[in-house]
Amino acid sequence: MIRSETHNPPPEGEAHEIAPGAFWLQLPLPFKPDTVNVYAFHDADGWTVVDTGLDTRRTRAIWQGILQGPLAGAPVRRLIATHHHIDHIGLAGWFLSQGAELWTSRTAWLTARMGILDVQERPTPQAIAFWRRAGMPPELIEERSHERPFNSADVCAPLPPGYRRLHEGQEIAFGGRRWVVRMGHGHAPEHVTLWSLDDDLVIGGDQMLATISPNLGVYPTEPEADTVGDWLESCDRLAQFARPDQLILPGHKLPYRGLPTRLRQLAENQRAALDRLVEGLQHEPLTVVGCFPLLYRRPIAKPEFGLALAEAVGHINHLHATGRVWPVGKTEGGAVLWGA
Repeated sequence: MIRSETHNPPPEGEAHEIAPGAFWLQLPLPFKPDTVNVYAFHDADGWTVVDTGLDTRRTRAIWQGILQGPLAGAPVRRLIATHHHIDHIGLAGWFLSQGAELWTSRTAWLTARMGILDVQERPTPQAIAFWRRAGMPPELIEERSHERPFNSADVCAPLPPGYRRLHEGQEIAFGGRRWVVRMGHGHAPEHVTLWSLDDDLVIGGDQMLATISPNLGVYPTEPEADTVGDWLESCDRLAQFARPDQLILPGHKLPYRGLPTRLRQLAENQRAALDRLVEGLQHEPLTVVGCFPLLYRRPIAKPEFGLALAEAVGHINHLHATGRVWPVGKTEGGAVLWGA
């Protein structure tokens, strides 16, 4: 059974102590899910903050209030970024400019810094080819080809060189606890999860969410990535360390207990989606976009089309990598048709 904690989410700018010296805060996001969880742990020398939110005027103002209020009286000594996504690392550079040290995985740091430095005014030829191959409608490709794409730098502070690397199996200390680093994959490469050796806390980030499934998207930077395979491997490996009594501190929504059940559910949900795709593709070849009804079983609105396409590519890539589907032709527009 999965059991969410009875805590109500902390109001904006406030912090809830959910374990001795461990505080939970939420920051707003302009997209779904509409908040991101961040955590602060107290030590004798100051605070350790886990994840940051976006670099926006509003979020900076909220953090200024937090630093003068709930975290007053001691500096932020270290910032732990669970992974490279903008809602988790957006203000890392801002914290570093105030004297904090960044702790994260090598892949998270490299990917975040690359993304922040790579500013594009129009979609790259690789992105357009990726969309076309997946079957994005031609009129939507034409529209997006003339638009400025989202850039990480739009909502991320500049990230200077220098960080402390976290790696698999490493033992670190903060918040009056010893922690073991265990890496997840699929939602983000080398996603840091932290498992307390001294009590029941587990910092799960987006690797272990309670009521939503993390996006397992594939993007033009690595168009043949098997994110779903990476995810399933992570669920199986992390399950070895999961106990029902652990309190999971996730990147979104509510903290919860019942991790063994949740990891099993997450894996089963992905495998069920893969089976639906194979069954549908046995009846007729489809493009990746043509697989949307099989995969999502609901209409996909325009604002979420890009994320839906990325995740659908991830599922087709996994089925192709495991020999369950294969390309059987192309449409007139150049999209790959997949069959089973």
